[in-house]
Amino acid sequence: MNFLILFTKVLITIIPILVSVAIYTLLERKVLASVQRRRGPNVTGFWGLLQPVADGLKLAIKEFFLPSRANYFFFILAPIWTFCLAFSAWYGIPFSYNFFFVNLNFGMLFFLAISALSVYGVIIGGWASNSYYALLGGLRSAAQMVSYEISFGLTIIPIALWSNSFNLLDIVYAQSETYKTYFIIPFLPLLIIYFISILAETNRSPFDLPESEAELVAGFNVEFASTPFALFFLAEYSNMLLMSTLLSILFLGGWTFFFFINPFILILKLLTVAFLFILVRGALPRYRYDQLMKICWQIFLPLCFSFFHFTVGILVLTDLF
Repeated sequence: MNFLILFTKVLITIIPILVSVAIYTLLERKVLASVQRRRGPNVTGFWGLLQPVADGLKLAIKEFFLPSRANYFFFILAPIWTFCLAFSAWYGIPFSYNFFFVNLNFGMLFFLAISALSVYGVIIGGWASNSYYALLGGLRSAAQMVSYEISFGLTIIPIALWSNSFNLLDIVYAQSETYKTYFIIPFLPLLIIYFISILAETNRSPFDLPESEAELVAGFNVEFASTPFALFFLAEYSNMLLMSTLLSILFLGGWTFFFFINPFILILKLLTVAFLFILVRGALPRYRYDQLMKICWQIFLPLCFSFFHFTVGILVLTDLF
């Protein structure tokens, strides 16, 4: 009986996320088509609505093969590892004061741990493929994600200090009840740094260096096809929606809007942030790798430390610390 309950909870979580990812991929293709003045998916189903289903079926029925000199165990483990971590992170997301799976007192530290462990799936996939292109893509991804995890973590510390908690419920409560203002107002510079950092964390354009087709022939996933490739794909888009949700909770008050409290408010906010992911991809060219690392270590790191010390100083002077 306990196993059945656990299995039901897993399905309740995974199925809506899979549906959301499918809808988001269609939204991305439609928006990019509009930005580039061309037609997006419009053949499969009414207005192309069945295109994500067709893409999923295409990946499912494609031939699954293992490279002859690959490490088979880790080659299969890498996409499963990445997929499981991406979907397990959703269990720590609250959608309302009374609607959540697990209320984690150190919720933000949980997400930092998940994002750190996600690096291993990419680098193991690149190494296990026994391909120089895949290995270089995995190494690039590891360096990029570890670097931007620092700025990602430093942006949430002032928010945790201001809320006196790492709990996401407490952070939303601090914005709606304690301070009566969203953290986007006092922490606007951190919001900009956070958004750029999650672009790099999720390997999205203009920071999709591990998948740079011109140099690395798709990078770490060059040897993957069929279901393993689909698992990497689902994990990437799930992480984009997850990071959009976290941004909405940390800076935009989550499920609150003035006197209204509703999970659909959070959904509207995360869709707005996810829409920005698509616009950035359609508007900006890919950065060089040295430019990417320079932004993190020479610009974001000093700014985050400066803002952290400034926040601590304000809290001490006003006796809020």
